[in-house]
Parts: sequence; C-alpha cells; structure tokens
Amino acid sequence: MLSDKLIDFFKQQGWWYPEASADYALELERLNVDAGSPFGQFCLHVEDGPTFMWRGREMMQVCWFSRNTNYRQALDFTHKTLGLPSDYLPLDSFEGESGYFYHRATGQALELSLGSQLDDFRQGRLAPQWASFNDFLEHYFEL
Repeated sequence: MLSDKLIDFFKQQGWWYPEASADYALELERLNVDAGSPFGQFCLHVEDGPTFMWRGREMMQVCWFSRNTNYRQALDFTHKTLGLPSDYLPLDSFEGESGYFYHRATGQALELSLGSQLDDFRQGRLAPQWASFNDFLEHYFEL
C-alpha cells in the first residue's frame, strides 16, 4: 500500500483519484503486477496525465502508457537491448542514457545509466537503490 505521506502529497497535487480505474486494473493484470502493491496502488489512483514531471525528469504513468501506446516496445528494449531481467518494468523513456525501473516481484526500484553502472548491475555488483516503491516515490518527489 502507498504510504500516508505519499497519498497526502498526491491529494495536495490534485493527482489522487479514490476510485480505482478498471481499465488500469486490466493493464496491471496484463503486466503481471499486484494491484495491492504500492506500485499497483500508484497506477490505479494517481494520475497527472501520461507522465509526471519532477526535478527535470519525466516518469510514466505506466498503466496509461500500457493502455495507450506500444509499451511493449519499452519492455522489449529493457529486456533485450539492456539485458535486464523480465521482472523489470521501465518507468521512463530512458532518455539521457539513464532510466528508472520497477521490479514487479520484489517491489524494488532501480536507476541505471549506460556503461559501467549497467555492467555492474548485470554482473550482480549493483543492487537496486530503493528497497520499496514508496521509497523510490519519496526520492523522486523529494518528500
């Protein structure tokens, strides 16, 4: 579940929708994501258009992208081109040679850059920076 701190922040921004989107619930199923997880709750209840812009970085509303674009291309890029395990979902478009990723099984979040950081991650020498999606969101929105 999302933390109260995050829910309050999203309400203050006007991004919180108390009724879960049925369409987005279907997208979470297609993506094999638990709707009760913090990531699932974020996708079902928080929206400010297709993306969230904060600190000069853009993060996708993943269910919006899954429903309205070819999000499968982003998944293919993540898994094939970058060589990330299939449980990682991209949270942005990986512009500027770095990007955020969510691990749907563990709930951890990761930021990777091309080059040695990506190599270190593939070799098991770099762990996800955020132990939970709540931690990642608090970092991203500077809470």
